[in-house]
Amino acid sequence: MSRASRVALVTGASSGIGRAIAQRLARDGLEVYGTSRKVPSDHPGPSGIHMLPLDVTSDMSVQACVEGLWARTGRIDVLVNCAGYLMVGAVEEFAPEEARALFETNFFGVVRMIQAVAPKMRQQRDGAIVNLSSLAGLVPFPFWGYYSASKFAVEGLTEALREELRPFGIRVSAVEPGTIQTALYTAGQKARSMEAYAPRRARFEKTMRRFEEKAPGPEVVAERVSRIVHSRSPALRNPITREARVLPLLRAWFPKSWFDQGLRATFHLDDDHF
Repeated sequence: MSRASRVALVTGASSGIGRAIAQRLARDGLEVYGTSRKVPSDHPGPSGIHMLPLDVTSDMSVQACVEGLWARTGRIDVLVNCAGYLMVGAVEEFAPEEARALFETNFFGVVRMIQAVAPKMRQQRDGAIVNLSSLAGLVPFPFWGYYSASKFAVEGLTEALREELRPFGIRVSAVEPGTIQTALYTAGQKARSMEAYAPRRARFEKTMRRFEEKAPGPEVVAERVSRIVHSRSPALRNPITREARVLPLLRAWFPKSWFDQGLRATFHLDDDHF
């Protein structure tokens, strides 16, 4: 099987990091199929990417997408799970059904895709699965509680899956971006505002916007995914940006009280004014 004929399936490829990854893999010579909930199946994707309709929260949609792609190409060599979204607010500010909806996309969407694609890769005795996680999946942030929880779940799933699929020649990795310039922050679902949390939440969000203004674009994530896909022994975890590399180490090395104090200072959570 030549490298040029490898088939990649990228969820959440209509914008942001998913789109950048799909474009990069297409430039690498892979036959790339991106997915989006609202793109018709015959829509010609950017840069020659084939777009497929897919709702990762639907068992039927996932099965139809994967089986249709398998019938069309006869193999799936790469799965990149990018579909997901952010909820910004205190844990108390979101209803349980909103939290469940987030997990249906960010975590169970990954599960559905893996359960649909893994049998195909086991049949091939080869493949690569890359799950888009986050720095927030290694270091939880206040006011991103549910998002962090969903990414912590992806981290645990990825680590277990890596060992389960290793005997079949399937390589499993997670990618943990720090702050990246994408629509994730601006398009994130906002909480119903509770006055008790409003001042600290506003300071947190303002600091995050400042970080985003200085952040690199999604191409840095796409570059790392490209390296993972072309490696025969990729790392389990792949932090991207300086804070994604440094913060987990600081959290492990320093006493929790010191680390928490630094986190509060970074986001001005103890300030009366900002």
